[in-house]
Amino acid sequence: MSVVTFVSYDGAKFEAPFTEGQSLMQVATESAIPGIDGDCGGEAACGTCHVIVDPQWSETVGRSGPAEEEMLSMNPERQLTSRLSCQMAVCNEWDGLIVELPEFQM
Repeated sequence: MSVVTFVSYDGAKFEAPFTEGQSLMQVATESAIPGIDGDCGGEAACGTCHVIVDPQWSETVGRSGPAEEEMLSMNPERQLTSRLSCQMAVCNEWDGLIVELPEFQM
């Protein structure tokens, strides 16, 4: 099974298994990763699933789309590789992916 690592703002690491096709937000919420809320249920309408993709992985996972850009533009913790995890459909090639979590979600 493939695994993604979530790194909290204070450096704690949480590994979560995933199945291809899930959203990264689903992976986080099903694994009870602290710091990912997903309040809107994956509609890119709240920004509570913000993650910062490790720069080494940014080309592999791709850039944010228009719906993400709208939400991320309002986030003061936004980084160059920020994404909304609800808009990221994981695939097996992402095995070993590392994402950081901001201190606060919107």
